[in-house]
Amino acid sequence: MARLAKGWAILTPLQHWRKKHHRMLTALVIFVSHLAGALTSIRALLETRTSQGTIAWVVSLNTFPYLAVPAYWVFGRSKFEGYVSARRSSDERLVAQGREYVAKLRERDLLAQPDRDQALLVEKLAKLPFTRGNRAELLVNGDATFQSLFEGIDQARDYILVQFYILRDDLIGRELKDRLLARARAGVRVYVLYDEVGSGDLSQSWAQELHPAGVELKAFNTTQGSANRFQLNFRNHRKTVVVDGTTAWVGGHNVGDEYLGRDPKIGFWRDTHLKVDGPVVQSIQVAFAEDWYWAAQTKLSQLNWEPRAASGGHSTQILCLPTGPDDPLETCTLFNLRLINSARNRLWIASPYFVPDEQFISALQLAALRGVDVRVIVPDKSDNKMVELSGWSYFAELDRVGIRFYRHQKGFMHQKVMLVDDAVCTIGTANFDNRSFRLNFEITLGVLDREFVGQVATMLEQDLADSRLVSSSEVDAQGFWKRLVIRICRLMAPLQ
Repeated sequence: MARLAKGWAILTPLQHWRKKHHRMLTALVIFVSHLAGALTSIRALLETRTSQGTIAWVVSLNTFPYLAVPAYWVFGRSKFEGYVSARRSSDERLVAQGREYVAKLRERDLLAQPDRDQALLVEKLAKLPFTRGNRAELLVNGDATFQSLFEGIDQARDYILVQFYILRDDLIGRELKDRLLARARAGVRVYVLYDEVGSGDLSQSWAQELHPAGVELKAFNTTQGSANRFQLNFRNHRKTVVVDGTTAWVGGHNVGDEYLGRDPKIGFWRDTHLKVDGPVVQSIQVAFAEDWYWAAQTKLSQLNWEPRAASGGHSTQILCLPTGPDDPLETCTLFNLRLINSARNRLWIASPYFVPDEQFISALQLAALRGVDVRVIVPDKSDNKMVELSGWSYFAELDRVGIRFYRHQKGFMHQKVMLVDDAVCTIGTANFDNRSFRLNFEITLGVLDREFVGQVATMLEQDLADSRLVSSSEVDAQGFWKRLVIRICRLMAPLQ
């Protein structure tokens, strides 16, 4: 008993020491976490682009720093560090080529002359010129898009530039791979760029088959560089193909069987792509060349920078607008606001993800109040539940001023299209949400051509026929808890 009492006497102070040490360690962790939250919230105040996003981050960082601090360093930044400096290091040659490109456009009468005040504004945003002498072909849904794309690839004689957010090793992905391999073996240079997040499940075997044939394949690699090591929030969402510097494809389709309606869980896939010929192709090529330099740290050489009018006497005016988190201004935001503010008769928007911020809500309301026919088409069933719930929260504000909101019933609608009056439309990769406006690398083509815009209007009229008109009363009928969740998701919109 004496020995036991002696052992207990020794153990008791040790236990007290451990408890005290544990309390001190816990207090230190709490102090360091909240200090990190406070310091990170200062960075959020200085760097976050919107007041809504700033408030959301500052509250989270100071209330739940244990989760919010690592989340901010992964998802919080709104500026993409390194891309600008990398682009500048390649700019000397690109700038010289750009000046030569514009000089040749002027010499060959391929610079567009729309309303110059409006053209100069968007050209300043795009840093690329409006061009004329283009031909635009509207490609509705996957069958038309991939048939056109594969025919173009098969006709390549010099080089092919391929860029997609999603590449899959499935039926359509393997068909693309086989066609690229065939052209590479025929001596055509092939460059393939993909986003490592969007294409996270791309198999190694798919990539390994391309290398022996000389195909150069690169991930965009947003995490390269010490400042970006943990930054997963930026994505390269562009979807472009350029063949020989004469033909290009831009739009909503990625490379996956679901884009052809082959996924039984999703069903019919509604999407829109655009094929263009003419001098605008070089502008699209500029965006790819800059992205390639960031990803590969090497410059593409011997590309075709000779602008040519499309055959057949076409005179369609097109502007290429690459946008991204490297822009000094919020280019995508400003461009879309300008389009909304320019509408006089009609403004139709089709987007799979509709999560605008307050400035867009105000712009849409003002358009409706001045008599513009404003319609918004979204999918009835989204592949992002938070985005879908957030979208419901806008109905009352839009419905109050006469804006009509439609939910597309036929499968999943993924197109990104805007129609302004009777002479302007945009088709590209940017959704109507914070991510596309501020965080993603996107590319949009603005088309000025009444005949082509008429085709887009006819396409959207069919989409409206496949949709149902929604009223704000449907939100009121959801019940208290559903409406509460909808409002909470709305608060998280800047982080989506």
